[in-house]
Amino acid sequence: MLVSAKEMLTKAKAGKYAVGQFNINNLEWTKAILLTAQEQNSPVILGVSEGAGKYMCGFKTVADMVKAMIDDLGITVPVALHLDHGSYEGAKKCIEAGFSSVMFDGSHYPIEENIEKTKELVATCDSLGLSLEAEVGSIGGEEDGVVGAGECADPEECKMIADLGITMLAAGIGNIHGKYPANWAGLSFDTLDAIQQLTGDMPLVLHGGTGIPADMISKAISLGVSKINVNTECQLSFAEATRKYIEEGKDLQGKGFDPRKLLAPGVEAIKATVKEKMELFGSVGKA
Repeated sequence: MLVSAKEMLTKAKAGKYAVGQFNINNLEWTKAILLTAQEQNSPVILGVSEGAGKYMCGFKTVADMVKAMIDDLGITVPVALHLDHGSYEGAKKCIEAGFSSVMFDGSHYPIEENIEKTKELVATCDSLGLSLEAEVGSIGGEEDGVVGAGECADPEECKMIADLGITMLAAGIGNIHGKYPANWAGLSFDTLDAIQQLTGDMPLVLHGGTGIPADMISKAISLGVSKINVNTECQLSFAEATRKYIEEGKDLQGKGFDPRKLLAPGVEAIKATVKEKMELFGSVGKA
């Protein structure tokens, strides 16, 4: 059964650890992340971008697959199914499709419009018991075709959005999606600190978790970050393990070409990456 992310993130904020959001792209990805969460006794958030939702034949297909998988694999840890960087329309579609959590990214709108649309979604999510993530200040890098430089959010605007009754807040603090460039200046902890002081108990979200050094992750958690998003790192480890399998000619041995065999090393690589992140975030044993 899917749950809202509210309880797991409230506990994480109070306990000074973070819950990982791991994006899913297909059945293998989903299975690997769910099994690892169960093995590590960790709560988990499965993230789905609008692009990935489209790729997997729509949000209803995704929601139905995840729910069935939780049943069939006997998953008992808390699992939230969350729309990542959703548009206003995308958020509404995911709510209809049976997601337990949505993100509305209104960071590219003027703050008044971001507030107006967020407020409307707060009312919908509250009535259905779903969790809602909102964003202030764009996250750098590319996300579904939109490229940003990793700006820092205005703490006052963060407070305005947090006060609307959202569950968690994503604020730009110089973080970037994808691989970090060599000249990256690092996270702005001053901004994060200022945001936490104004938003209090609100769980904060760190996007672009791939490639941020472990000491920065720990510091971010100490300053109120309770949800960290990881996607690129799982993709890289999956690709590397698959490449190795093929370069070693294993797909040419026996029935090594069978997709179940061909994709198995990549699945193990995702599991190893997810386990490593759960240990770093401190969510192991917290289910």
